[in-house]
Amino acid sequence: MTERIVGVVQARMGSSRLPGKVLRPLAGRSVLGRVVRAAQDSGVLTDLVVATSTDPGDDAVVAECRRLGVAWHRGPVDDVLTRFVGALDAHPGDAVMRFTADCPLLDPEIVALVASVYRAVPGLDYASTSITRTLPRGLDVEIIRAEALRTVDKLATGHDRVHVTSYAYAHPERFRVLGVTLTPDRSRLRLTLDTEPDWQLVDAVAAHFGDVAVPLATLADWLDGRPEVRALNADVRQKRLEEC
Repeated sequence: MTERIVGVVQARMGSSRLPGKVLRPLAGRSVLGRVVRAAQDSGVLTDLVVATSTDPGDDAVVAECRRLGVAWHRGPVDDVLTRFVGALDAHPGDAVMRFTADCPLLDPEIVALVASVYRAVPGLDYASTSITRTLPRGLDVEIIRAEALRTVDKLATGHDRVHVTSYAYAHPERFRVLGVTLTPDRSRLRLTLDTEPDWQLVDAVAAHFGDVAVPLATLADWLDGRPEVRALNADVRQKRLEEC
């Protein structure tokens, strides 16, 4: 029997560097809406839920979920792991695919690939494209076995509760972990949405391609010929895990 994979998208309005980013419009669709569409278009999920917080500011996220016709679950603002476990309780599955709502250029083909790899390795607890990074930030995909997520929930403290899965891949002696790499190495590209310069790049991509999910190879080729677009967020520093 094929394992049931539940997609959980973490989303809230209170970003420290770019507040409200998850509901910014990109070519007629919200950033959150683009992430939801890409996850659904992968064809590997049996269910999808947006995990937002109980903060009143996130009522807007719930309203967008209603508009998109996607389920939502509300939990603590900073304890994102508790939000994920709550979402899993409400939408049971054998594994959880974690998405973040600041990745509007997510590639459904990569989502499907990681699900296939996970399903092909019996007894795997966790698989991710970010253990050894070859993908741009903003296109990473990770999946964790439901039982492993519940074990992490019992053990994780501090920043590991914010980053949900970090305890699992930091303890390979306890969990069976697999890194997925794709060639060629495009890790120098930054396609996530965390700052205003990131927004300028993502907006330029959406202005050119429109309201579609662009395959990574197509997007990378386009960016290769546009150094001025790549330079927009080239100086942005990625926050460390400890900088929750």
